[in-house]
Amino acid sequence: MEVKELTGGNFEEAMKGGGKVLVDFWAEWCGPCQMQGPVVDELAKERTDIGVYKVNVDKEPELAVRFQVTNIPSLIFFKDGQMVKKVIGFHSREELEEILAAL
Repeated sequence: MEVKELTGGNFEEAMKGGGKVLVDFWAEWCGPCQMQGPVVDELAKERTDIGVYKVNVDKEPELAVRFQVTNIPSLIFFKDGQMVKKVIGFHSREELEEILAAL
């Protein structure tokens, strides 16, 4: 599965499917975000059992405010449409896999 861009307009629709979802809040100017992006992209390609999305905080500040994203990268995990965990900063593929396994 490919990473999809989330906006205020398609966020609710993306959450309707249920299951596990990972949302990467990022910005183009953010160095750690540029490191995190390829890890999230790889996870999305290999794990077809989860939804993986990205939110550009510069383009979608309302979503950043809604989920109290004050630092980036912020990775928010959802299960069945409910936010269950938020982590801030760079995280390895192994760390992301551990979090997903615990959901």
